[in-house]
Amino acid sequence: MDSQERIFRVETFRQRLMEVMSGMGIKSSGLAQAIGVDRSTLSQLLAEENDRLPRVDTLMAIASKLQVSVDWLLGLTGESRSGAEILSQSLQLTPSSPLPSGASLRLWHKEAMGTKIRYVPANLPDFVKTEAVLGCEYGQFESVSLDQVMDTTKERYQELQQPGCDMEICLSVQEMVGFAKGEGLWCSLSLEDRCKQLEWFSQLVDQLYPKLRVYLFNESRNYASPYTIFGAKRSAVYMGHMYFVFNTSEHVQTLTGHFDGLIRAAEVQAHQLKDWIEDLLNEIKEQ
Repeated sequence: MDSQERIFRVETFRQRLMEVMSGMGIKSSGLAQAIGVDRSTLSQLLAEENDRLPRVDTLMAIASKLQVSVDWLLGLTGESRSGAEILSQSLQLTPSSPLPSGASLRLWHKEAMGTKIRYVPANLPDFVKTEAVLGCEYGQFESVSLDQVMDTTKERYQELQQPGCDMEICLSVQEMVGFAKGEGLWCSLSLEDRCKQLEWFSQLVDQLYPKLRVYLFNESRNYASPYTIFGAKRSAVYMGHMYFVFNTSEHVQTLTGHFDGLIRAAEVQAHQLKDWIEDLLNEIKEQ
């Protein structure tokens, strides 16, 4: 460290230490006692004519007592929180509701209104599902009624019609084809109900385009767990009965990059989806 940088670090340390002590209402005598140093030592560190940084153990004791990071005290970062605190606040585990749109999810959507929401659903997006499809998926849930499920999906559909709504959805081709053929979860759903669902999906995306844009990617070339990106501030990865919620710009940017990759690799672009669904409907009706 050259002399000019040392002077900058010493002055930054002094100013930031005085700032946080003032904000917390801590006097130099109290801080000196709390970290186990002589009052004269701390007074010297706070003196304008001081040109030396504290010893490493003293610096760490000050940072620990005042709940700030060493890097912040030395002017190496503008973030005053400690690394552990940043990590604890950047990742949250939030239980998911048995409803398609629980309280947390509704709040995140409300907070992100007016920004772009990016969504990779586990299967068909809940807000486009018909009553028959919701009954097939949620009919065995004892904790919620079908009426409750229908109400939450209607709320989400109404939100899509609000000014400022901007949503992109990436869904796999295989999920769409599997639904159309009545595979897996949908094996008990009649062909008639599956066709009605696809027809409603086609009508809705055509009606709401371009504020709602749905892309289909190929699972054999790309993979995506269910997740939602709420603007630039939050992203939530769905893990069954739990959301892993990330609140840092770095995490949001990483998932946004992944989502953009799904769009670039999409086999069906948003403006092509209506025609693609119509072809799929013709195919399953002929079988």
